[in-house]
Amino acid sequence: MLPRIATLLAGLSFTGLAHAATHYPLTVDNCGAPQTFGQAPERAVTIGQAGTEMLYALGLGDKLAGTSLWFNNVLPEYQALNDQVPRLADNEPSFEAVVGKRPQLVAVQFEWMVGAQGAVATREQFAELQIPTYLLPSDCEGKDNLVGADGTRLQAFQVESIYKSVSQLAEIFDVQDRGAALNADLKGRLDNARQQLAGKDLANTSALFWFSSADLKIDPYVAGRQGVADFMLRTLGVRNVVESTEEWPTVGWETLAKANPTWLIIARMDRRRFPADDYQKKLEFLHNDPVTKNMDAVKHNRIIILDADAMQAGIRLFRGLQTLSTAFASGKAEQ
Repeated sequence: MLPRIATLLAGLSFTGLAHAATHYPLTVDNCGAPQTFGQAPERAVTIGQAGTEMLYALGLGDKLAGTSLWFNNVLPEYQALNDQVPRLADNEPSFEAVVGKRPQLVAVQFEWMVGAQGAVATREQFAELQIPTYLLPSDCEGKDNLVGADGTRLQAFQVESIYKSVSQLAEIFDVQDRGAALNADLKGRLDNARQQLAGKDLANTSALFWFSSADLKIDPYVAGRQGVADFMLRTLGVRNVVESTEEWPTVGWETLAKANPTWLIIARMDRRRFPADDYQKKLEFLHNDPVTKNMDAVKHNRIIILDADAMQAGIRLFRGLQTLSTAFASGKAEQ
C-alpha cells in the first residue's frame, strides 16, 4: 500500500470513521447486471490494467490469480508484487485461460472484452459457471458499447465512476477502509492538479490527445469529446480541438493541423498492437511529416508524453492530471 494511503487509512481508523464490515451474501448492481458474492473473493482475474492496479492499490495483490490487457508496464511500486502474478495475455486472454484460474471474480476494464459482444466472453458465459464479473462502471454508465469500435458515450465521463469502482471493489473484498483511503488520495491529487493552475489564464489554450494509429500513413486515433481524456482537459480548463463525441475517433492530420492546438499529448505504451504504439515513432512522424511539422506545438516542442493508461479510467488518470497540470503551468513539457 502506498505510504500516503496508509497514513490516510490510519487517520480514518483513529478518528472513528472506520467502515463497517461487509455482510455476505453481498449483491452489487453492476452495469445493469446484479452480481452476488457469498464471501470475499480469494481468487480474482483482471482483464484490463486499470482494474489490476486498482486492486494493487487496495492491497489485494495476493488475491490476483491472473492479469491481462496491459498498455504500460506496471507502476514501479507494484513491480515486485506483479512479478508474482501470472500474466494470461498482453492483450485479451482466452475464455479458457481465465476460467482455468478458477476465479471467484473477474474484474473487467472494457465492456467490449466481457459483454454482449465480448472479445473474451459474455457475462452470461461466466454466470453459467457461477463466476461473478465486475465491469468498471466508467465504461458502461452513460455509454452505449454496441455502437462503434470503442462505444459511444451518451453523456460525458464522470470521475465519480472511478471512486465508485474503488468503493464497490473495496466492499466486495471487505476492505472498505482501504477504499476510503484510496479515494481520498485520488481526490487530493485531482485537487492539487487544479490548484497548480489557479490564477493562470488558459482561455486560449487548447490540446490534442493522440493515442495511436493503425498505420502512420492513415488518420490517427485521437481523443474526442465526452471521454476520459476530454475530462482531463476540462478539469484543467483547456479546450479539446477535436469536436467529435466518439471516444477515440480517427481524424485527418490536415484537419488537426488546421485546428493548431497549443499542446500535443501523445500516448506512451509498452504494447505493440499498432506501429504508432511506439511513442518514438509518433515523435518522428510529427517532426518529419510535411503537415504536422509546421504545427505550433511541434515547432515549439509543446509535446507531452503520457502513459496510455493515464488516459484511461483508473488510478493513473490522477497522475496524468498532475503531469498535464505541471506542463500547462510551466509552459514546458518534460520528456
